[in-house]
Amino acid sequence: MELIVNKHSSWTVEDAEKLYGVKRWGAGYFEIGPNGNLHITPDQANPDMRIDMRAVIEEIKEEGIQFPVVLRFHDILRSQVAALNEAFISTIEEAEYQGRYQGVYPVKVNQMREVVEEIVDAGAPYDYGLEAGSKAELLSVLAYNTNPESLTILNGYKDEEFMRLALLARKLGRRIIVVIEKFSELLLLVRLAKQLDIKPLVGLRSKMTVKGRGKWEGSGGDRAKFGLTISEIIKAARYLESEGMGDCFKLLHFHIGSQLTDIRAVKEAINEGARIYAELYRMGFELEYVDAGGGLGIDYDGSQSTSDSSRNYSMSEYVADIVFGMKEVCDLEGVPHPNLVTESGRAITAHHSCVITEIVGEIRANSAEVDTVAVEGEHYLVKNMRELAETVMSQNNFQEIFNDASQWKEQAMDAFKLRVVSLEELGKIETLYWRTMVGLQKRLKAEEFVPEELQELDYNLSAQYLCNFSVFQSAADTWAIEQVLPVVPVSRMNEEPTENCSLVDITCDSDGKIDQFVMSGGITDVIPMHTLKPGEDYYLGLFLTGAYQDVMGDMHNLFGRLNEVHVFSHDDDPQDFYIEEFVKGSSVEDVLSIMQYNPQFMAQTVKREIDRKISEGTMQPREGVKWTDFYEDCLSGYTYLKRARQV
Repeated sequence: MELIVNKHSSWTVEDAEKLYGVKRWGAGYFEIGPNGNLHITPDQANPDMRIDMRAVIEEIKEEGIQFPVVLRFHDILRSQVAALNEAFISTIEEAEYQGRYQGVYPVKVNQMREVVEEIVDAGAPYDYGLEAGSKAELLSVLAYNTNPESLTILNGYKDEEFMRLALLARKLGRRIIVVIEKFSELLLLVRLAKQLDIKPLVGLRSKMTVKGRGKWEGSGGDRAKFGLTISEIIKAARYLESEGMGDCFKLLHFHIGSQLTDIRAVKEAINEGARIYAELYRMGFELEYVDAGGGLGIDYDGSQSTSDSSRNYSMSEYVADIVFGMKEVCDLEGVPHPNLVTESGRAITAHHSCVITEIVGEIRANSAEVDTVAVEGEHYLVKNMRELAETVMSQNNFQEIFNDASQWKEQAMDAFKLRVVSLEELGKIETLYWRTMVGLQKRLKAEEFVPEELQELDYNLSAQYLCNFSVFQSAADTWAIEQVLPVVPVSRMNEEPTENCSLVDITCDSDGKIDQFVMSGGITDVIPMHTLKPGEDYYLGLFLTGAYQDVMGDMHNLFGRLNEVHVFSHDDDPQDFYIEEFVKGSSVEDVLSIMQYNPQFMAQTVKREIDRKISEGTMQPREGVKWTDFYEDCLSGYTYLKRARQV
């Protein structure tokens, strides 16, 4: 891998944009400001209103809120809801489509109450609804989706209690549609509906032959987890008809995967779904809705490609293909245009949330050196390595230098194990080896061609910046499915970043790292960062975390949920924003209680031990009180490092 950044004297924010590609993945919400700080434009209809991320961080510090934090820009959330709905409205008008759009937000993407509330409120003018896929989600949706004109779509496998809740919603006058995932669910629903004398609204999910593109392409095809085959759809429709409930069949649903990378998959799915709808309508089932499911992707890496972390289409193209694709088939088949439903979650929520963490230290393989002055009687391996280190800047046989240094380092370790080389001599050899590698790296910068093996020098010599957060809690997908999330410093981007780094978290796990980064040249295993300055905080942002990352994190090492700061834009404020709410993250006693510990008992046990030491005379009473208070303060405190400084 080639070194990403070459030093030059006239670094600008335009250079930073070329390097980090903020505009490419920022979707118009994020860009680098003239002062080198990351700026947010939460309302694209008002581009003059810009929030300086560094100003937000300084206010958080003034409020005494501890990092790391999740920042939520609720105006971005609202903007995305409006953008999707307005795209459908304008395209439907342009196409002279006869149905309307009634989208739903799938709460599984981010179930946080504040997120759901904002989406419901922003979607109210559009009758934008919610989707639930579990009993707990349905209970929350019943309480929050109170608009009688909006839809509630129920997906997932269902038991009797789930069905009864759905029928309760119908009793309350809600437009709630139970999507049947397997035939036995329909038998249960019909029995309960007749027993309670409540007329349900029924949807059938088709198991599509079309497959999506990307990590979740298994959502379609014959081996899909959910849905009915064509034979089962016909059987289910006829069963409803035989039970006198044919008019309850209101919706056809299909879904071919999340984060669809290729627009062709959308086109194919709409064509297949539209033809199934048309045939069912001609069979006598006058469906009102076709639900195209989720899948609207976002461009995590800014490449506008079919890579797993991107998409080769825009939101407007996605909408146009659904509207025009459905219209074309319906017109050919001579059936009415159905109302259109989509279940876009990732595209709605991803941009509104980010994780801000501070760098608390750095780790380098070559960070420590020992005195390498020659002494009488030293081992020849020390002498050889010293000569190599002293001449590396004047020799041109780069591969030979690398080979010799690597071989002598390995031989030195073998000799140490046999007690031929002392520990001090081994330390000298290690120090000289890394000096040689650093010199070799400097020489290679000017070379047009670098052998493959030597390209690894940049990675081996790069720093590991230690971040005060847990990958497993705040960026689970980067670890679990190698999802790429954009990472950039939030300030100093008007300075040239000269340190190539990977990122490691504070968990006791070697997998707690991020070493895949979105760069101008593609995905790289290091990212250019700025040199850490003693006594000066340095913050990074991990972006596009609003979809799934907020709700999928685990408590590895008992690191809990992060502190949350909710930011709203405000045109009359000098800094164009205000902090609307602070939601405290998990305390140590919170996460311990979840794991079945009793923090009160733990505190009492430690206090008894301290009291025993006081009674024995090995600890002073005043000291004992301080240690007791300290232990209890730690129990009630944040699970992350507190105001740690760079070292």
